[in-house]
Formats: sequence, structure tokens, C-alpha cells
Amino acid sequence: MANSNKIPVGILGATGSVGQKFIQLLADHPWFEIKELAASESSSGKKYKDVVDWFLPTSLPDQVKDIVIKKCEPVLNSKVVFSGLDSSIAGTVETQFAENGYKVISNSRNHRMDDDVPLLIPEINPDHIKLINSQKFGDGFIVTNPNCSTIGLAIALKPLYDNFGIEEVNVVTMQAISGAGNPKKVNLNIEDNVLPFINGEEDKIETEPLKIFGELNSNKILFKNFLIKALCNRVNVTDGHMESVQVKLSNPATKDSIIDSWRNFSSEPQKLKLPFAPINPIHYFEQNDYPQPKLHRDLEKGMAVSIGKFNTDKFFDYNFVVLSHNTARGAAGGAILCAELLKAKGYI
Repeated sequence: MANSNKIPVGILGATGSVGQKFIQLLADHPWFEIKELAASESSSGKKYKDVVDWFLPTSLPDQVKDIVIKKCEPVLNSKVVFSGLDSSIAGTVETQFAENGYKVISNSRNHRMDDDVPLLIPEINPDHIKLINSQKFGDGFIVTNPNCSTIGLAIALKPLYDNFGIEEVNVVTMQAISGAGNPKKVNLNIEDNVLPFINGEEDKIETEPLKIFGELNSNKILFKNFLIKALCNRVNVTDGHMESVQVKLSNPATKDSIIDSWRNFSSEPQKLKLPFAPINPIHYFEQNDYPQPKLHRDLEKGMAVSIGKFNTDKFFDYNFVVLSHNTARGAAGGAILCAELLKAKGYI
């Protein structure tokens, strides 16, 4: 039986890989209830179960099977929408929804760097949601979460930034195949292989953290100016992006003080006890062969970040490995946590 106290939500791009993850994660959410699904014109008017090429390892949730898909047009009854739209159309569609009073929480890249749109990681920059007040959409707004690799990196850097300052970061990523979309539709030559190019990925990792760590000043984000260099690779792992990170700090720090900063890190989502907030955003491992995607990607429902193989560095100050679940923390789960923060702060 439906819970009338839950907030009705719609999902844009519901048949795609991120849309499917939204459905999987929202199926039993305590605050939100999936009421409407929207997708391409070719899918509209048909039941979800009849058109979706469901590829997640869990079963298609019963409550969405018979929902009739609508077009991605701002005529939905649900005023809160999660967007998993392809970037080729997301920019225009999301703007149309916001202009018509919808609250859009987007996983797409199109509006991430807009001056008045929060690029939100709730543990890092919850105050950036105040940018919503300067948007020109009336009752509507757009909030985005960052790139999947940016999220894991930024969470790992946050305690270092707060306690010691950051001068320079070098990161090499090993990104899971699920980050490329539906494996049935995306033909990656990944078997016995590594792909050393992911279109647009390096630029996102090099620029997005500078906005995320920026300061909110008079309805504008003042970007930080530390240096980030990224090299990105696609590897034959199902889920979980791993990143080898080198960092140069602004102030001296011992290994123990850095480890303590990771282990003790907690922020607004934990204080508010948001449903998708991990109890410990960062899990630190002493073992040199940890973290590993198979063992650690699903920690705290895939919402925690794991760090290990932490050492001093000949060229920087320190290096370490960080792992995060790219479709949970790095995509749909991260966007849902953003929505939970927005609800807790009265924006939804």
C-alpha cells in the first residue's frame, strides 16, 4: 500500500543506465516514492516493463513495472524529478522543467558549471544549496551532482583540504565499465584490455573540484585554484572506480594526522542522519592491497569511500588509493543524497 506521506517523484531518462539505478535505489526509499517515469518518445505510452532493457543484478521492482512511460515534458504531476538524461538532451529538458516549477536533481553534466547551480556533494559543500535562491526559475530549481570520479576523489581530499590545505593533486583513474552506460548497448573493447581514454573525463576531474571546494560569496562561487592533473582509464571491472592519488599539501602533516582526519571525518548528512548518508563517509584500511572493488565498493550501500595504500611520496607529499561505487555514490545514490539534504533544509 502506498505511503501518502512520501514525496512523489518522477525520473527522467528512466530506461537508461542511470535511470535504472535511480529506480533500484528509490524503490524502498523512506521519503520518496516513484510515481512517474519519463523517457524517449519511442517509449512513451508503453508500460515500463515492456520497454526497459533491465540489466541490473536485482529484479525490476514491482511498483514500477506497470507505470506507463511519459514523454520528457514538464507536464508531470510529480514536482520533484531526478534526471538521468543523456547529456545530448539534458541541458534543454532540465531547464524546461525548472522553468515550469519542477525541482530537478540531475546526474547529467550540462548544468554543473552554471554560475547559479550547486555542484553538490552534501558532505563537502552543503551551503552551496543557497545558490538556488538566485536561480531565475521561480518555484523550480536545478541542482547537480558531480562526475562519478570527481565524487570519490573530492571526498578523500576534503579532510586534507580542511586540515592541511592542498597545493596540487595528480590522479590516475581506473574506471569501471558500468560508468560507460548499459553494457548491452555500449560496445566496449574491454575484454583482456584497458582503454586509456574516456571522453571529457579528465577535464571534469580537473575542474569540478575547484567549484565544489569553492566559497559561496554573494550568490557566486569563488573557485579554488589548486592544481589537479588527471589521467583516466577504463578497466574491466563491473562497478567501482579506483583512483591512484598523489597530493601536495599546503602545510606539513604527519601520516597519523592524515589518517585521523579521514577516520574522524563526518559532516552535515551524518549530523542530519539522512537515509542515504553513510555512517562513516570514509573507510581507511591499513592493508597495502586494500581497497579492492570486489570487497569494498558496496560498503554502506555503496555510499562510502574507501582509502588505502597510503605512503609518503618522492615527488609530492603523500600518495594513496581511493575507491568509490560509481553508480551508487558516484551517480544515482549521490543525487538521492542531494535530494535528502534539500528536503532536510526545506527546499523540497
